[in-house]
Amino acid sequence: MYEGVDSGIPAEESPYSLRDIFWVIWKRLWIVVLMPLVCIGAAVGLSLYQTPTYEASAKLLVGQQPPNNKDQQLPLVGNVEGLQQLAQTMVAVIPSRPVAEEVIEREDLSTSPQAFLANLTVEQLEGTQVIQLSYKSSDPLEAQSVVNAVSDVSSERISEVSAGSANIRVEVWEYAVVPGEAISPNPLRSAALALIMGIMLGVGLAFLLEHLDDSWRSPEDVERVAGVPTFGSIPEFEVTRTRKGKGNTT
Repeated sequence: MYEGVDSGIPAEESPYSLRDIFWVIWKRLWIVVLMPLVCIGAAVGLSLYQTPTYEASAKLLVGQQPPNNKDQQLPLVGNVEGLQQLAQTMVAVIPSRPVAEEVIEREDLSTSPQAFLANLTVEQLEGTQVIQLSYKSSDPLEAQSVVNAVSDVSSERISEVSAGSANIRVEVWEYAVVPGEAISPNPLRSAALALIMGIMLGVGLAFLLEHLDDSWRSPEDVERVAGVPTFGSIPEFEVTRTRKGKGNTT
């Protein structure tokens, strides 16, 4: 080895071959192995430290009350596309302050409307008249009761507003059940992502250290720098030193 001397080899003149890549990884294998272990340990530890979050979901069905008079025609009866567009409007109406305040009062929740709405998700199932409501909480029972309360309040308010005109009706199609598993944290998913990230960091750090290492690794490096061929190399060896005592001869 020729230690401590700048090789002076431009990066473009010394590309890594496949053999060099495996050699660098093998040389610094401890880094490639250590980094994934550190990342996995940190990710799993952080996951176990976090408070579990549960999510309960309910479904609403948007429809229209049939007319009492057979001769009366309602604009949306039999018009599935019209009801689907109406469901899109309700998706924007349901997560509102009036609904949040009424649910908070009914369930006696100690939260603000803003924080309440941040945990509430309202979306229309694509191509249907069904609206799905989801609520997140650290308590699975609270998640279930709150999202069911939102379903009741929403269906009551919308039905009251549209009762005198188009007779739009929103019914609770499916009430939420108590969620059995937390949606987060997920230690297995966190560990898998940490493994991938750790391998990338380990390999990248190994090549960074190799790039910063300015020692010559072979006689070929000396030839490229000096511009003259090498005829031989001196292998590394250890010299045992002995202390001369009185009366010893050499």
